Amino acid sequence: MENNVVSKSDLTRQMIVEKSATLFNLQGFSGTSMKDIMDATGLSKGGLYGNFKTKEDIALAAYDQAVEMVWEEVKKRTKVIDHSLDKLKAVVYFYKERILDPPVEGGCPIQNTTIEADDGNPVLRKKVQQTVDNWRANIVANLEKGMKRGEVRLDVNAADFAIQFIGILEGGIMLSRLYKELHCFDVIARQLIKLIDDLKA
Repeated sequence: MENNVVSKSDLTRQMIVEKSATLFNLQGFSGTSMKDIMDATGLSKGGLYGNFKTKEDIALAAYDQAVEMVWEEVKKRTKVIDHSLDKLKAVVYFYKERILDPPVEGGCPIQNTTIEADDGNPVLRKKVQQTVDNWRANIVANLEKGMKRGEVRLDVNAADFAIQFIGILEGGIMLSRLYKELHCFDVIARQLIKLIDDLKA
C-alpha cells in the first residue's frame, strides 16, 4: 500500500517535470508562472508545492529533464560508433538533422537557460555550467581514448578542442534558430567536420 503511494507520488513529480520542461524551454524561468505550470499539469498550487518547494526547484528538475532528452537522442547515435572522431562527427550530424526539429520544443536547453540565467539566476547558471563541464569532460575522455588507440594525434589539446567544439556548435544552433533555416548550421557543420578531421593521427 505504502509503495503504491510512493509510486503515485513519483509519477506525479515526473509528470510535473516533463510538462514543465517544455514550458521553461519555450518561455524561460521569468516568463513561466506557477499558473502556467498549473494549467499544463492540471494540478492545483498545493499539488505542485506538495512535490516541489519552489518554482526554482521545478525549473532545475525541468532543465535536467530537457537536457536528458537531448543527451538520450545523441547517445543513440554515438553508442553504436567505435571510432572516437566518428563519435564527434555523429554529434554534428545529429544537430544538423534536428536543428529545426529539436528533441525539446523551444530548442537547445543549454543555450536557452544560459541566456535566461546569465545575470538573473545564479543557481540556474551553475546548473548549466555543470552540464557544460560534463560535456567538456566527455569530449576530453573520448579524445584521450582515441589517442591511446592511435586514432587521434598525441599533440592535440583535448581540453581546448572541447571548448572550441561546444562553442562553434552552439553558435551554429543560435544562428540557425535566429534565421529559421539550415544554411548557417551547414557552414558551421562543414567547419567542425574539418576541425575533427584535422585531429586524425
